[in-house]
Amino acid sequence: MGKPAFSDFVSIRDFTKEQINEIMRNAAKMVPYARGEKKTNVMSGKILGTLFYEPSTRTKLSFEAAMLRLGGATMGFSSTAGTSIEKGENFSDTIRVTESYADILVIRHPLEGAARLAADLSEKPVINAGDGAGQHPTQTVLDLYTMLEAKGKLEGLNIVLLGDLKFGRTVHSLAEALAMFGANLTLVAPSSLEMPRDVINQIESMGVKPNYAHSLEEAISDADILYVTRIQKERFADPTEYAKVSGSYRIDTKLLKQAKSDISVMHPLPRVNEIDPEVDRTPHSLYFRQAANGIPVRMAVLCMLLGVEP
Repeated sequence: MGKPAFSDFVSIRDFTKEQINEIMRNAAKMVPYARGEKKTNVMSGKILGTLFYEPSTRTKLSFEAAMLRLGGATMGFSSTAGTSIEKGENFSDTIRVTESYADILVIRHPLEGAARLAADLSEKPVINAGDGAGQHPTQTVLDLYTMLEAKGKLEGLNIVLLGDLKFGRTVHSLAEALAMFGANLTLVAPSSLEMPRDVINQIESMGVKPNYAHSLEEAISDADILYVTRIQKERFADPTEYAKVSGSYRIDTKLLKQAKSDISVMHPLPRVNEIDPEVDRTPHSLYFRQAANGIPVRMAVLCMLLGVEP
């Protein structure tokens, strides 16, 4: 076993551009293993612990698939139901107990900062699979990987981030990473769901001044990538406030006719009604390819955290 490339994977801010490029290079090497075309057992005897305090489909399953494709095993929970958390066990005790059963932990939690706390508590590597409205760094890397795969570059791309930019942890870490790579950003959101000021400050500190738009038609006219996010009902304390912004934007083939002919549409999923299913059948759709890329990217992250390679 080699030396781990890094100790935890909590925030995109913890990584340099070169480190992210290295993860993506390693992810490209993982593709034949992710597809089952090659076999490896480099994680034989290793266990991934999945601690999901919030629902997940793609992130949890792709992490499990990644570990299994590497020859390892997984254990964990997909909700707090049926665990000692229901009995009142505190967060730190749950982390300390589960780290004794596993070699690496991946955690999703509704509270921002939970993954950082877990990393501080655990002697084993911790991966942030989403902490409230904070960050989702492995999603960011697979998004960058998908963009690079589709467009051949990241620098200079015109990228529109659309939807819930306030609570959307996916776009927080993605916006910061795209600024690091020199992309041009246009932010489109309802006035109550605009990008948080600390994220804007981080972007601007890297020399990127984002554009703002409320008209989607205007924003996509020269976009290379339209990155759509769901208005997250679960983040609203007041259902009436959610109702005001739900359905603010809808992407369909008619709208896309106003964009560049090679515009790509991405979405971290799940979607509700913000992308018409008719878009799925067009060359613009990248979101299912994006989801599939989660496996090689997360394989790369697991290997780099544990210091192994196929």
